[in-house]
This record gives sequence, structure tokens and C-alpha cells, in this order.
Amino acid sequence: MKKTRILIADDHDVVRSGLRMLLRTHPEFSVTGEAADGEEAVRLVAKQKPDVVFMDISMPKLDGIEATKLIKQNHPGTNVIILTVHEDEEYAFHVLRAGASGYLLKNASRKEIFEAVRSAMAGERFFSPGISKLIVDGFMKRASEGNTHNHPEEKRDDAAGQQLTNREMEVLQYIAKGYTNRQIAEALFLSFRTVNTHRANLMQKLNIHDTAGLVRHAINLGLIKSGS
Repeated sequence: MKKTRILIADDHDVVRSGLRMLLRTHPEFSVTGEAADGEEAVRLVAKQKPDVVFMDISMPKLDGIEATKLIKQNHPGTNVIILTVHEDEEYAFHVLRAGASGYLLKNASRKEIFEAVRSAMAGERFFSPGISKLIVDGFMKRASEGNTHNHPEEKRDDAAGQQLTNREMEVLQYIAKGYTNRQIAEALFLSFRTVNTHRANLMQKLNIHDTAGLVRHAINLGLIKSGS
């Protein structure tokens, strides 16, 4: 069985040690190395080509956001999962733009950490529940202030929603609530592959290329409300 190769980047030794011990309890994961700053993380990714990097945001020499940008530019096949104490909407938007596959808080459960790795390897995004709520609430605030049109993919009228089937609308609603494809499949009693197909169709029909854009579109259609 091929193991998922993981690099840990955090400037606190105790955090690296604890995460390393946790990841090693999972038979499908292998920790390939550790970095104490952003520059070292970028160098090790180039050398080791890990599948996943757990990345802190606040690190010396090069912060986690800039390190993520460089990694995704030079090694797009490596997935980056942010693991941080910052429960902050703006940080979440910055790491999404940098290409991160997930955003976890350091108080995340063992189950969330493992699910984040599996989601990243499946091409999905994963957020701690609190971060999902912050993202949705942030979009709702912008919508109420009339600022959502700063995003090109939001310059659409309600007719865009008419392109979607009822099932696609259901899937879009769950995506906007922060559900992974696996969770959507369980909620709607569908196969994982079917949900992947629906997500791909949504992106193609709406000409939206990331999860954040789908969330914004769901809000514009009134599929979710603040606090959902």
C-alpha cells in the first residue's frame, strides 16, 4: 500500500512532535520531514516531493502564506493544509488564494486532521467547522454591504441558477456549508464519484474554478444564510 507522504512545517518543536506522533498512528501516512520556517519548508518540498504539507502561518524567514504560494507555483502536485491558531476570515481568504487545500485550527480533532489529508488527496478542500462559518459569514457581510461584485465570478444574475438541476443545487448548498464530497455523498445517499461529477458540472456550468467561488454563488442565489 502506497503511503501518503507528509511534511510538517511549524516553528514550534512541540507542535511538530505532537503532529508527527499523531500522523504516525495512521497506517496510510508517512512523515517525510519537518521544517522550522517557511524557507526550509520550500526547500524540503523541492527535495522530498511530499504529497501533503501541514503548514503553520506565523513562521520566521517566510510566512506560511508566502511559502504556500511558492510551493503551489513550483510543485502544484503537493497539497498544502494550513494548521494554525488564527481563526480569522482574512487569513482563510489569503491561504485559499495561495492555493491551500485546507485550513485547520490547532485544536482540530484527530478525525479532522486525518479527514483533511484524505480530502486533499482526493482534490477537495477541508476546513475546520469554525473556519467554514467565518467564510460564509464573511461572504454574507460583503453581500449585505453590496461588495460581492468585487469578484468577477459573482457578476451574474439569478438566471445562472436556472442552469442547474435540482440535484446540482442540493450539492451546491452542501458545498457552501463546508461539507466535503464524502460528507455530501453520505448526506444525499450518493456515491463519492457521483458527487465529484456534480461538483465538476457545477464548476463548468457556472465557470467557477474554486470552492470559494461556489460558496459566493450559493449565497447570491440565497441557498444559505448567515450562521448556517
